[in-house]
Amino acid sequence: MISLQHRSIAHFDLDCFFVSAECLKDQRLKGKPLLVGGMSDRGVVAACSYEARRYGIHSAMPMKTALRLCPEAIVRTGDHDFYSELSQQVTGLIAEEAPLYEKSSIDEFYLDLTGMDKYFGSLKWTSELRRKIMKMTGLPISFGLASNKMVSKVATNEAKPNGQLAVALGERSRFLRLCPSINCRWWAEKRLRVCGNGA
Repeated sequence: MISLQHRSIAHFDLDCFFVSAECLKDQRLKGKPLLVGGMSDRGVVAACSYEARRYGIHSAMPMKTALRLCPEAIVRTGDHDFYSELSQQVTGLIAEEAPLYEKSSIDEFYLDLTGMDKYFGSLKWTSELRRKIMKMTGLPISFGLASNKMVSKVATNEAKPNGQLAVALGERSRFLRLCPSINCRWWAEKRLRVCGNGA
């Protein structure tokens, strides 16, 4: 029986998924401050490009506020049928390759690769799957690889945009302590309470 301490979990996240999808439809949008969301009085930003984030814009922000921060931003109201189609393409590619996976949202996936190192290195395999997804769909995607879902998700956030990061078992606690993500102190404290300082 494989110890829970020696699991290998990958977390995949399609970077700025709605924005990336819109850029696939219109290449001219790449590198522009792009917002996806509603334009009604109560409309909010569902997703924004990294260029828009430089102005302080973030998801769930009222669209009116976002446009005040960046008047030159380009707005798209979204095409959820197209987003779902792309998500299914990515799901299909993962399902073809992964021994066990969980689709946690339209743009996030967890893959259990425990035991794969006996036959093929987990990091090498995950890197190749990432390259395949990008090649077949044209979408940027990041992943984190760690011994549990929580740490792999944090690692993915650190790997963005469009990158990858593996956290070795013995480096888990140090990684969480030093991680610059906004909520990482809470993550680290929770993890240390569960695993102890030897995590």
